[in-house]
Amino acid sequence: MTPPQPMHASTGNDSRLAAVIDIGATSIRLAIAEIHEGGTVRTLDTLVQSIELGREVFESRKISRKSIERVVEVLKRYQLVIQEYGFGDQDPIRVVATTAVREAVNRLAFADRLFVATGLKVESLDEQEVNRITYVGVYPHLQDSRDLVDGKSLVVEVGGGNTELLVVRSGNVLSSQSFRLGSIRLLQTLQRVSSNVSRRRSLMESHIRRYLDQIKGAINDDQQMHIVALGGDIRFAMGHLCNEWDGRSLGKLPVSSLGELTDEVLRYSDDEIVKQYSVSYVEASTLGPALLVYNLLAEYFQVDDLYVCDTNLRDGLLHDMAVGGTWSEAFRHQIIRSALNLGRKFGFDENHARNVAEMSRSILMQLSDDHDLNARHEVVLFVAALLHEIGLVVNLRSNHKHAFYLIRNSDLFGLSKYELLLVGLVARYHRRAAPQASHDAFSSLEQKDRVIVGKLAAILRIAIALDDTRTGRIREVSCSKRDGQFIIAAQSIEDISLEQIAMREQSSLFREVFGLAVVLQS
Repeated sequence: MTPPQPMHASTGNDSRLAAVIDIGATSIRLAIAEIHEGGTVRTLDTLVQSIELGREVFESRKISRKSIERVVEVLKRYQLVIQEYGFGDQDPIRVVATTAVREAVNRLAFADRLFVATGLKVESLDEQEVNRITYVGVYPHLQDSRDLVDGKSLVVEVGGGNTELLVVRSGNVLSSQSFRLGSIRLLQTLQRVSSNVSRRRSLMESHIRRYLDQIKGAINDDQQMHIVALGGDIRFAMGHLCNEWDGRSLGKLPVSSLGELTDEVLRYSDDEIVKQYSVSYVEASTLGPALLVYNLLAEYFQVDDLYVCDTNLRDGLLHDMAVGGTWSEAFRHQIIRSALNLGRKFGFDENHARNVAEMSRSILMQLSDDHDLNARHEVVLFVAALLHEIGLVVNLRSNHKHAFYLIRNSDLFGLSKYELLLVGLVARYHRRAAPQASHDAFSSLEQKDRVIVGKLAAILRIAIALDDTRTGRIREVSCSKRDGQFIIAAQSIEDISLEQIAMREQSSLFREVFGLAVVLQS
């Protein structure tokens, strides 16, 4: 790994440097980029160092001390490269870890050791966050393809530990799933099997097909499906088989050619793969199993070609850094669409949910001087408002508690586990008791997050009171503050006596949190 020639700081006042380090199951990768005004990203350099965390963790659920120190060594070398590029104090460096670190029982000790040794903080990304970043990266490619823009696509990435799936139709995410079907896990199923090449392949195929049945069950294949493949193994296959591929645009890979390459790779030993294809030993060991998964997926969904996309996790993370972590309006709509689909699954009162959500948003915006919340918190509130009654499908009396459980354990697209927890807690406190220290999930939050939950739940209760009749007759309100009161004026409604009664019952939390008594008037 040869450091680049020095490049001092950003090349202009309208740009800055950024770096992402991705600690995966088989390698640690560095991407250095220049972020320009307006959010455009230009990658300057990428480096990769093989390391086999996945083999350890998927077998023993622990990262060994030797491997931890190996990661420290790699990160220190990457820091030297970053210094060569002239990073300043304000140029961001983000270090993330995925499946292998996430599943390690000593992941906190791992992160602490890296911080002590390098000063770098490691974020463990959950499956939902990985799927969100994947969508951000692949979406422009889907929009640029005439075949994919209006069709239904299965976006799939086979990693060392998991296979991540997104089902997208006309740019909208229908579902996101993560399956414990990775190339390293496949290899570990064969560890204790002494057999010939044909038998080993047969065993892998049998294992993969069991997961394919689960995948099929999770996807409503009501129309022809395209498959868009991501990941280093499929990119290798595309580059090897299609010399004309530029590596940037969406490539089209014939499944027949992929099948022939897979047959060839699975016949070779790891040493022969290294020699034949000039890859590392770690890459050689995972190449065959990963390509076999892509092949069987294509066979299962009866497609003749795979679309191969060069986007990766680091690209998505750099884009996030370029836009300051904000969500585009299109992405916010994806999250809300996913929430609506979840609500319909549990038979919620959609009209009431939408009315409450819109009223919550209106109050939040008009209360902006008092709450110090950002655009992401607005989405958390909106989703919690949409889903606050889904617990009714389980039990009427404790529906708020059941709503919390259902939300927290859902696969809402676009929200991380942390954000799902906030959504669940806000929905949980839409009625009955206010947040209390005796509530485990709430008390485990940091103070700033407890305050956020309290603010959002207080606003949600006010919005619910405004639609107490469930008719949606109050559509617009104007809010103001005067003499310690938060005054809500309902537009064009004369008799609001029912809503005023509901408001008196629901506004105590708002007064506790914001220090304002709520007055509803017409």
